[in-house]
Amino acid sequence: MKNKAGILWMVATTVLFVIVTAVVRYLGSEMHPIQAAFLRYAFGVVLIIPFCLRASLFRIPFSRLRLHALRGVAHGIAIMLWFFAMMRLPIAEVTALSFMTPVFIIIGASVFLKERFYRHRAIAVALGIAGGLIILQPGFRVIDLGAIAQLVAAPLFAVSMLIAKNLTRNESNGHILLMLSVFCTLTLTLPAIAIWRQPTLEELSWLFLCAFFATAGHYCMTMAFRSAEIAALQPITFLQLVWATLMGLFLFGEQPNFWVWLGGGIIVISATYNARKERTVRSLSD
Repeated sequence: MKNKAGILWMVATTVLFVIVTAVVRYLGSEMHPIQAAFLRYAFGVVLIIPFCLRASLFRIPFSRLRLHALRGVAHGIAIMLWFFAMMRLPIAEVTALSFMTPVFIIIGASVFLKERFYRHRAIAVALGIAGGLIILQPGFRVIDLGAIAQLVAAPLFAVSMLIAKNLTRNESNGHILLMLSVFCTLTLTLPAIAIWRQPTLEELSWLFLCAFFATAGHYCMTMAFRSAEIAALQPITFLQLVWATLMGLFLFGEQPNFWVWLGGGIIVISATYNARKERTVRSLSD
């Protein structure tokens, strides 16, 4: 039942992150991606601090503070690359490319976190990656800089998620979220200053909304990591491609082709298969 709860938290995460993607896509042509990323995390700090003031969040060992800093730097650089990719590519294509992250996570979870690498997890990840590659087939004919940026971001996001999984063993969700926002903001500060322009009130409003949904998404993701093994959760993130495709279609007129629907179908099968197998594994171990 534990992995089942984690899977439900991760499904909620995928929905919230796609909402963030839509907001970023809307702002992409108007604001530099680095500035948008900086403001998103700065607003995140503002949102989280009121809920954490009474939790003695800064009383942590220096060794763990270094983990937070490492995660913030990796995540901050990855976010800059992701924002850049969102400016240049359709939502579904960026989301599909992001599915290289689970490959690094599965390997990292097995090597560094000593999580067991079940066969059904390998099958689910392989199906998910195959679905993403099917969707990207037309895009591989011309390699865009946005695609390269997202591919570089993938292992950095994996580092962030693996550290987050480690941190859930000893720290609260609020603490983990606050530290991510703080160190991402610090990482993005100098690049943002270099390209800064005065944002409009509308842009600030959208980015505040973006920060709200992103913070909620990170909370759900942290709860998922606390409730289940990280390798069991990664195939569920493939559902994000389905939501992203629908969002691109209805909000931005990005008409999905046959390959998107075929790949999306395979991804849904991947997530469903993994969820059923995880339930079986958990019931046998209890």
